[in-house]
Amino acid sequence: MDDMRLGLLLNAISPSIGGVLVRGEKGTAKTTTVRALSALLPQVVTVPGCRFSCDPAAPDATCPDGPHTGGEGDARPARMVELPVGASEDRLVGALDIERALGEGVKAFEPGLLAAAHRGVLYVDEVNLLGDHLVDALLDAAATGASYVEREGVSVRHASRFLLVGTMNPEEGELRPQLLDRFGLTVEVAASRETDERVEVVRRRLAYDEDPAAFAAKWAAEEETLRERIAAARALLPSVRLGDGALRRIAAVCAGFEVDGMRADIVTARTATALAAWAGRTDVTTADVRQAALLSLPHRRRRNPFDAPGLDEDKLDEILNGFEDDEPEPEPDPEPEGPDDGGPEGGPEGGGPDGGGQPPQDATGPDGAPDVPQQRQEPESTGPEPASPESPDAPESAPARGEAPEAPAVAAADPFRTRKFDVPGLGEGADGRRSRARTAHGRTTGARRPRGALSKLHLAATVQAAAPHQRARGRSGAGLVVRRDDLREAVREGREGNLVLFVVDASGSMAARKRMSAVKGAVLSLLLDAYQRRDKIGMVTFRGSGADVALPPTSSVDAGAARLEKLPTGGRTPLAAGLLQAHEVLRVERLRDPSRRPLLVVVTDGRATGGPEPLARAARAARLLAGEGTASVVVDCEQGPVRLGLAAELGRELRGPVVTLDELRADSVSALVRTVRTAHTRKAA
Repeated sequence: MDDMRLGLLLNAISPSIGGVLVRGEKGTAKTTTVRALSALLPQVVTVPGCRFSCDPAAPDATCPDGPHTGGEGDARPARMVELPVGASEDRLVGALDIERALGEGVKAFEPGLLAAAHRGVLYVDEVNLLGDHLVDALLDAAATGASYVEREGVSVRHASRFLLVGTMNPEEGELRPQLLDRFGLTVEVAASRETDERVEVVRRRLAYDEDPAAFAAKWAAEEETLRERIAAARALLPSVRLGDGALRRIAAVCAGFEVDGMRADIVTARTATALAAWAGRTDVTTADVRQAALLSLPHRRRRNPFDAPGLDEDKLDEILNGFEDDEPEPEPDPEPEGPDDGGPEGGPEGGGPDGGGQPPQDATGPDGAPDVPQQRQEPESTGPEPASPESPDAPESAPARGEAPEAPAVAAADPFRTRKFDVPGLGEGADGRRSRARTAHGRTTGARRPRGALSKLHLAATVQAAAPHQRARGRSGAGLVVRRDDLREAVREGREGNLVLFVVDASGSMAARKRMSAVKGAVLSLLLDAYQRRDKIGMVTFRGSGADVALPPTSSVDAGAARLEKLPTGGRTPLAAGLLQAHEVLRVERLRDPSRRPLLVVVTDGRATGGPEPLARAARAARLLAGEGTASVVVDCEQGPVRLGLAAELGRELRGPVVTLDELRADSVSALVRTVRTAHTRKAA
């Protein structure tokens, strides 16, 4: 865990770095490691009685508990505040007592998690699953260092500067680009494959379970040593000199890797300075710049959700070697005082130029570029020759007579911007960007009595409900006498995310005309559209003798792209089996998440073979889906001068629109609209 420990320690030394994002597989102690950080941070001195942790040496002039006059403060440990994925916006930013605000004219404010995390650590587990409304509030606070709460003209502001730490499992979906850029550093973690290290992990865990107090006492001295080293590095940090040569190296590296914006340069500079302070030096070296780049740049090089994070170290060394080595000789790093087994004191193995910050070796190709299989062009293949049925080496899935043999997977064509498809009606699912829904955010369409705690006040409706009762309530002053029964909350309409379930035809009829590359490109484009619209996705494929769930419903769009890339073709076309398998997937998912409405995307040429009456069975399966109200779209992959129109028949049974591969492109639709408008204008003239 050298990378993770180093990233956390550097942020403890210099919180201005902007936090750290920890990406890794499940069961790697990400959460345990982050929670241990708060015990190592220096104590915080606060104004007595202030709920917003104001510093008595520099109190916040706009603090809701102010004004503060300074004086002696109270010392307490730095807080580790955890933000649950399912938290409400009021729980994060705080809430106003609207009834008192309207009736008494006072700002009765209950602080939220952003106030509790001020001058501490805000930890978000599974940060990639955080709702958009919470992400927006986090972005605002991280950018401005303050939190604003506004309810119908009543506003409260308080300082909120915190160390943002997030953990995530990439298999469950990627992080929104705007939030990803807010994390100063990113590290990849994985469970050790070394037997001795795994044995030591289990041994320590069992020792802790047996006697937690004794285990903590055993490591108390090493933790105190590490705490003192962090404090010493913090004290040394203002004296570290970031020379012009180091700045030019940082700028050259960021420009060479074509990162967006200037935040990467600033974060890399702050990280290099913290590395020098951690090593006990007052000059930033090339090794510090190199290590800082490995921590701060990988997540800023991604151009789309299918790119794997990583950094080409050979290219990094080439850029750094282009400068004359005119820096002073670095002082040797201080020897660690802890044990040699990589204990919690975090010795030089985490902070030296050779430690940490390196992405997984399999995240990049041989040239250092992200290894994105769908962009790799492979030669076309006619598939292996089928083995004789009598041969003992013949596979169990050998094609029957007249059936196309299985062909190896082909690369997908380049993705493109697709048309927008949505689910008809008004839903109540999770916030997203696809279909209309009643949401907590969006345009106001009405008012209703609150269901639980009031979140979004509808001021006009509240005043209208309270006005007829003012004389009976003995109103004598200027204030409006408001009772809880008068309160009305706004009903808002926005957009929701859906479950987009792809049903992909991978049979021999799709490969016969060499269309699978274009089909994969179309599905890849729809996957990218689903990512941008905050959808969950799933994938069912059918060929040969049945259908398979290639990807259960998930938020990980890049997992869908990986499964699509490996998809082979060949065999018969069991269209009915594919539709029935989709029906079963939707049935199970409806039990798990009843509020998320599905959108079925069937990618096929409409042919059906295998078994008695294959077309009739496919039609019955389609009517079963349509009868349950499943919204569907059929992408017609049939090509050539002679077309059977079977996909259009399937679309009619599903009661959904049918589009060809060409019509799927958004630019082709725009061109069609422009053509129709031009023709109409000329006709009118």
